[in-house]
Amino acid sequence: MMKLTGINQITLRVNDLGLAEAFYGGILGFKLDHRVGANISYLRINSDLMVLVKAETPGSPEARDIRVDHFGFRLSSDAEVDAAAIYLDERGVHLVTRPSHRREGRAFFVMDPDGNLVEFYSMHEAGIQKESSSIDITSPGSPGTGTRSKITEEKETQKPRRSRK
Repeated sequence: MMKLTGINQITLRVNDLGLAEAFYGGILGFKLDHRVGANISYLRINSDLMVLVKAETPGSPEARDIRVDHFGFRLSSDAEVDAAAIYLDERGVHLVTRPSHRREGRAFFVMDPDGNLVEFYSMHEAGIQKESSSIDITSPGSPGTGTRSKITEEKETQKPRRSRK
């Protein structure tokens, strides 16, 4: 059994990053932690993050579609992140990504039974760290990196997944 320590973040798709920052920061009191380019803002209250991502397709306030990109659960260490990936994989949960190092810790993504993207994450005590060439900064939807033979080898060792359909 995994020992979650909290919800690490909620990531929202937004039409206008400036308006969203003004609402969450100016009205609700989140503090700007950092930005990644022109399309992603990290807002913080204590150790909790609200991540705002510029939507690829505009949403309408009248629409009833879901605008939550993903949410993340915090684990206490990098080792627990790796153990959680094994635990979920052994139970047939669809791993979207394998554990990898990120700026703040180690993370991986899964799909829940309804297709929601869920992140499992560890947070280094120092929090946000400086850029490093060993940190994976790709988004969950990006193609994986690595040699073709390594990717092929990994696929051959994986057990078949249940279809979401």
